[in-house]
Formats: sequence, structure tokens, C-alpha cells
Amino acid sequence: MKRADTQKQVYTFFISVLISLCLVTGVFAGTEDVSRDTLNVGVPVDRCPMFYLDDEGRITGIGADMMRAVSEEAGYDVNFKRINEVTLKEALDNEEYDVVMPFGSAISSAAGYETIVSENLLQTPFTLVKGGDRNLSSINELKVGMLKSLGGAAETVKQIFPGMEIVFYANMDDSVKALRVGEVDALLNNSYVWSYVLQKPAYGDLSVQPSNMFSMDFRVGSLDTPKGHEIIERLNTGIAAVPDTHLQAIVLDHTSRKLYKYDFYDYLYQYRLFLIFGVMLFTALIIITTMRMRVMRLEQEEKVRQLIDRDPLTGVLSLNGFRKRVEELLREHPDVPYLISYNNIKNFKYINDSLGMTAGDDLLRFWAQKSMEVMTDEDAIGRIEGDHFVVLRKAGSDEKMLRDEIDVFEPVRNYFIEKGKGNKVQICSGVYVLTPRDHQNIDVDHMIDFARVAEKRVRDNKKEGYEFYNPEQWERGKKSAHIIAHLPVAIKDEEIQVWYQPQVNYETGKITGAEALCRWNHSRLGWLRPVEFIPALEDAGLIYDLDCYVWERVCKDLKKWKDQGKYRSVSVNLARCDISEERNISGHFYDLIKKYDLEPDQLHIEITETAYTEEPELLKKTTEKLREFGFHVEMDDFGSGYSSLSMLKEVPMDRIKLDFRFLTGAGDPEKGRIIVSNIIKMVHSLGMDIIAEGVEKITQADYLKAQGCIEMQGYYFYKPMPVSEFEELNNRIEAE
Repeated sequence: MKRADTQKQVYTFFISVLISLCLVTGVFAGTEDVSRDTLNVGVPVDRCPMFYLDDEGRITGIGADMMRAVSEEAGYDVNFKRINEVTLKEALDNEEYDVVMPFGSAISSAAGYETIVSENLLQTPFTLVKGGDRNLSSINELKVGMLKSLGGAAETVKQIFPGMEIVFYANMDDSVKALRVGEVDALLNNSYVWSYVLQKPAYGDLSVQPSNMFSMDFRVGSLDTPKGHEIIERLNTGIAAVPDTHLQAIVLDHTSRKLYKYDFYDYLYQYRLFLIFGVMLFTALIIITTMRMRVMRLEQEEKVRQLIDRDPLTGVLSLNGFRKRVEELLREHPDVPYLISYNNIKNFKYINDSLGMTAGDDLLRFWAQKSMEVMTDEDAIGRIEGDHFVVLRKAGSDEKMLRDEIDVFEPVRNYFIEKGKGNKVQICSGVYVLTPRDHQNIDVDHMIDFARVAEKRVRDNKKEGYEFYNPEQWERGKKSAHIIAHLPVAIKDEEIQVWYQPQVNYETGKITGAEALCRWNHSRLGWLRPVEFIPALEDAGLIYDLDCYVWERVCKDLKKWKDQGKYRSVSVNLARCDISEERNISGHFYDLIKKYDLEPDQLHIEITETAYTEEPELLKKTTEKLREFGFHVEMDDFGSGYSSLSMLKEVPMDRIKLDFRFLTGAGDPEKGRIIVSNIIKMVHSLGMDIIAEGVEKITQADYLKAQGCIEMQGYYFYKPMPVSEFEELNNRIEAE
């Protein structure tokens, strides 16, 4: 009986233990089933050892491991996300992150929202790094470089050191370059980051400045919202629960590793001395090997140099040799007056084509021979290209120039006539007289350019002979070159403005339209007159670029006025060089009005009458196409002296723009009035409209009205004005 009781007690004991184990297991199982919140933490990954990517691409570092420990205590599963924004301030506004780190103190987000920060995880030392042996002044007076991604920390730094000037850089290499060239006095970053960065061999010249060290808090930040407060409070609980020894162990773990890994350039920098030695050794071997060859080539090279300095065809100096000789002569004779002439055979291509290149070469040799016959050792002549010769000659009297004309130029001009071929050689020459300044600051190419300018004027005037250089012409040439080069910048920066000159109905006083004119407020030269830049752009073939800009600017203004309920029309100028077979001008204008939702009759196309005489067939096709699209086509400057009445019959157009200055010019004024009167009648009879431009006096306006021309434009009514003044004028007149 006792044995059975004992067995029963043992059995009861095991049953109790089993039940207890089940209860305990259930408790633990229940604990494991409790779900934990996920916390998305945005961090930078370019601040090793605070935050960086390990070999497997995972975010790690001192800050990351500390956040994992704190999150564990706060009941979060932490999920680190790489910040792609430039600064932490911008990252605060990204809803993908619940919190962002690191922060030294609370700052405003990029969008201006207030933030809150956690308790301090770590006191992070910030250290200044300087270059070489440079001594730093007071930290509050320094100009310091920082990374853009440290924008939040920079605000904290400015609070601590209000006198410090901070300059931001995109990356560490840029900031180091700025330090080395003196853009900043020092660089500022986390000391732990410096412990990693300064392992780079190329940064060996940088040194930490411990006397300028200060510490900043290392906190977690979030927007100042109820959710943000909840997260920060939980994190603060976690921060309080993590022992300091654990945090210190994390710091020690990452700072004791050699995290920096050399790349190819680091090895190249570290072993540069060996590489330099190897290159020097290799170079020495090459030098030793080639010395024998060089000695053998010295004589040949000397011959080559002679060829470089001499023109092989004529025996005179080449351009290179001429430069050298002129410099020598001006230094040897600083008080001797000299002149440089630039000489060109105007009809040389015709000579080569008609008589053959051999005849052309013979002519050039003859010219060189005759020139050298009259020159002394203190003169020089060079052939710079083709048929172009430059001569440095001691300046003399008019008799000396006449002697050169007789002894050199006349024989050259008559070279083929003497041979019975009946072709006179045409020579254009430009002469530049050297100044004392030219002797002091010798610039041979500049002097040749001066002479070339004078020669070009002779050529452009369709004559031969010579001209002396005009300094004013040179300055105009330089200004034109600057205008041409500056046009793209002027268009981009809106230096070129579109002004409007109103067109009026003289009977009603109402504004019926306007002509678009361009004005240029140059950033360096100030206001430029159209007469200063239009010809330069025409010569350079850039007037089309300017016109396209003006046309589009006008369409933008018309669109703006149309949206305001004001239907207006504007006349724009179409230059003769804008019209070519390669450009679809009519299509360009059609695309513009479609782009800005305009009606064709809002854009009047003015074509100067000179264009009608130069390309009549092309212009006729262009005009017909424009009118098919619905544009109004006008002949501009009618009566300015080049008009052809046949154009009125052959080319379709809608309106004639009479240049009233025709009436005020030279000649019999009574005949002028008769011509104007009949032009007006003729235009009306042809079924076209007419407007007079250049009206400056009331008597002129009254006369035009009496003859049947009531639309006018000119200074008597309004001068060209900026768009704002034009809008105010229209608003005032429309309100009356």
C-alpha cells in the first residue's frame, strides 16, 4: 500500500512539472509573438566611421550600431535607409524616413518645419584640419569649409561661433582643393571622420588642429509632430537604457579597425617616388640611346629651321622669320621711324585661273626681287601666304614712297603687260606707321593687323592703291568682334530688349499697331544703337539669330495681351539675309503663332524693299507662302531710293510702308510732294494699305492726311518705348 502511494506521489510530481513547463513555454511563446514597430532611419553613408557601407552594402558604423542598440531597448526594429538628399535639412521633409540622424541640435527643415531631437547618444568631437604649417587665428574669425551634407551641423556651428564664415563643398576632394589654394582657412568635420579620411596618402599634408577642437551632440531628429514626439520619447527611453560602456565599446570597435582601403590612385601616390625614379631611369636610357641620333640630326634640323624662316618660292622671309627679324630691327634701332605695309594682289585668283599657276609664281618671285633691290639691311620683307607680302620699311619722305612706287609697284603692275599678255596687276596696300609704344612693346602680329585693316578698306572700296591705318576703324573692328562674340550671352541674359513704336490713326488718334524694334543694353558697353550692332551681325551672318529672338519675344507679348483680352497686332522686320532656300521662313512664322495660340493677322511681316531687288523670285515665293498662312506682308522703306515699281506688280503684299524722309531729303521739295501724293494714290488704286513712317512734324502729318494717308508712325507721335511703357500707353488711351 505504501509503495502504491509513493508511485502516485511521483506521478503527480511529474504531471505538475509538465504543466509548469507548458505554462512557462506559453509565456515565452507569447512574448515572442509580440510584434515590434519598424523605425525607418535616414542616414548619410559618406561619413566613415560614423556611417558607411560594409563590403556587402549594408549600412554600418558608430552611429548605426548605437542606433541599433537604442532601438532594441525602445522596442523598435530599425531599418536604415540611405539619404539621397544633399543635406539633412532636406531629408527631414522626406516621408520615407521616420527619423534622420545625426543632428547636433534642433533645426528647421528645408521646407521650414520645426524639428525635435532626442537625448544625446554621444559627444562627438569636431576638429579643424589645416594645410601644412599654416597657423590659424581665432576660431571665431576663420573661413571654414564643410561638406554640403553637413548643412544641419553647420547651423549648430554658426550658433556656437557666429563670427565663423562657412563655405560648402560637394565632396571631400573639392574641399581639400579649396584648402590648398587658400579659398578657406581650414576644414571642419567629425574627428572620427577625420581619423578615416586622413588615412588617404594624398592627404598627408593635412594635419588636425587639436587646439581648435570642440564637441557637438550626436542626436536623432524628427519633425515636430505628434508622431515625431512619440518616436523621440521612445528613443529617449532606449538611450537611457543603453549603458555608456556599451556605447564606448561601439566607438572603440569602429575606430580601432583600419577601415580605409587603398585604391589605385592611393597606391600610385604612395609609391610615386619609386615611379618617378623608374621614369627617370627609363628616360635616361632613352636619352643615352638617342644622343647619337640627335648629333646626326643637328645639321638637318638647322636646315629645317632655315626653311621655316624662309619662303621657299620667293626667297624672302616667312611669317615666322619676318616676326623674328622685325623684333631684332626694332630692338637694334629704337629711335628709327618705321612703317609696316600689308600688300595683296587683288586679282591674283584671276591671274592663276587665266594664265596658270606658273605665271602666278613667276609674278610673286618678280615682286620679291624688285622689293629686295630697293631694301637695305635695316628693312625686312616677308611672304605670309599666297600673294600677301608684308614689308618693314624705314619711314621716309613722300619722295621715298614715290620712289618705291616707281621702282617696285609699277613694274609689278605692268609685269604681264610687258610680256604682251595685256593684264594689269591690281595691288592693294595698307600702311601702319609705328609709334614709340610699338618699339617698347613689340607685337608684330598686332602691327600687321593694323596694316591689314587699312588694306581691307582699300579692297572693300573696290579700288587699288594704298591707305594709311585709321585707329578709329581698328577700334570699330574690335567693338564689332566683341559684339558678335557676345550675342549668345546677350540673348541668354536678356540684354537685348524688344521695344515698340506705336502706329496711329491720325484721324482718330487711336493706336492701330506697333513696330517691334530691338535695343541692346550691353553689360559692359551700355546701351548700343542699332546702327552699331545690326551691321556687325549682318556681316557675321548672325542677324537671323537676333531676328528669331525678337520674333519669339513679340509672340510672347502678343500672347500675354491676348490672355488679358487685348487683341493687338505688331509689325516685325524680316531682313533680306533671313530669306534663303535653306530656311523655311514662312513655316517658322506659322510654327510661332501655333506655339503661342495667335492669329496670323496679329503678326505683320515687314520686308525691306532692298530685298525685293536682290532675290525677286525667292522673295516672291516666300511672300506668297506667308500670305497663304494669313500673315500681313508689308514692304518696308518704300521710297528710300532702291524701290522697283515692278515689284508692286509682281510680288503680292498687303501694305506699303512709305519712308516719309524721302520727302525731306535732298532735291526739289515740290517734286517730292508730287511723288508722295501719287504714290499714295497708286497704292490705294492697287488695293493695298499704306502707312507713313518717319513723321516728325504736324505739318507732315497734315499733308499726309490731306493726300489720303491716315496711318502714321514717327517721333511726332511716339518714340520707340519699352514694353511696360507701351502697355501703360495703350491702357491709358483705351480708358479714355
